[in-house]
Amino acid sequence: MSRTGGPGGAAGVGAGEDGAPPARPGFGIRRPEGATGDEAEAAALSAAPALPQLPPDELIDPDEERRRSNLDDILGRLDAELVGLEPVKTRIREIAALLLVDRMRRRFGLDAPRPTLHMSFTGSPGTGKTTVAVRMAELLHGLGYLTRGHLVAVTRDDLVGQYVGHTAPKTKEVLKRAMGGVLFIDEAYYLYRVENERDYGQESIEILLQVMENQREDLVVILAGYKDRMDTFFSANPGMSSRIAHHIDFPDYSVTELATIGGLMLGQAGYRLSPGAVEVFEDYLRRRKDQARFANARSVRNALERARLRHAGRVLGAGRPLGRDDLVTLEAEDFLASRVFAGPEP
Repeated sequence: MSRTGGPGGAAGVGAGEDGAPPARPGFGIRRPEGATGDEAEAAALSAAPALPQLPPDELIDPDEERRRSNLDDILGRLDAELVGLEPVKTRIREIAALLLVDRMRRRFGLDAPRPTLHMSFTGSPGTGKTTVAVRMAELLHGLGYLTRGHLVAVTRDDLVGQYVGHTAPKTKEVLKRAMGGVLFIDEAYYLYRVENERDYGQESIEILLQVMENQREDLVVILAGYKDRMDTFFSANPGMSSRIAHHIDFPDYSVTELATIGGLMLGQAGYRLSPGAVEVFEDYLRRRKDQARFANARSVRNALERARLRHAGRVLGAGRPLGRDDLVTLEAEDFLASRVFAGPEP
């Protein structure tokens, strides 16, 4: 199912009132009456909060511009929410810096062509791709590049139909909800199934390509998935690859980073590890990291949920009155009961 980070309200899509199909260039996603791509882009930028123009000899304060756009708050939340990922955070800061400079250039009446902002996020599950996409939507909204700044997260099932004539309406409906924000397509490579010549994913890709090119003034598309599969997807769909400006790879977390993430999760839930559990938890992470279906922060969350279940059974079965420490402290035994410790150490 699709997930959205904001309310609906974008312009409608689909056939016109006379039942005729919409004009192909926009695939039914409406832009201002009679506007070309460049005109629509200008209209979108002008729809952002008006910035007072400055004379050529005036000085501009970058810190004030950052405050106006809420940039530091958004980047600060990204740092607080995500452990590690320094290459990713550096790239996001670079993009933010470019857009902020463009914003200041417009204050002086200088040309600031709208850059292509469609992106590809590659990496294993649980590495923070969706979280970064949410913050990117907020950042682009704050800088005036998106009119709403919400996130709509979807998969193939939300875009591709199961019979002839079903795919286009589904894809257009998703695009309608995403207009003004970011459309995040997880496991985007499943849109293209080369082994099935009857697959309808290619129709969805064609619609996406047109909208990404002709209506990039108010929609940013982020494609996400495993790097090797995304590379194959882009090789098979060069039109999609050419529309992606930023390819950002999300590395797997180290054991130390995973342990830090676990500590943050526990703190938010009102739990802590006993001194003996700290070492056992790190041992658990080293073992689990080398096993199948490991999903970084998601696997950490799942491990802690199971440890809490064992903790609950343990304290309730203690047969004695419980103190506060009993209720908030996870012990080594709450992890050692995991099947991860059943086999030999890798």
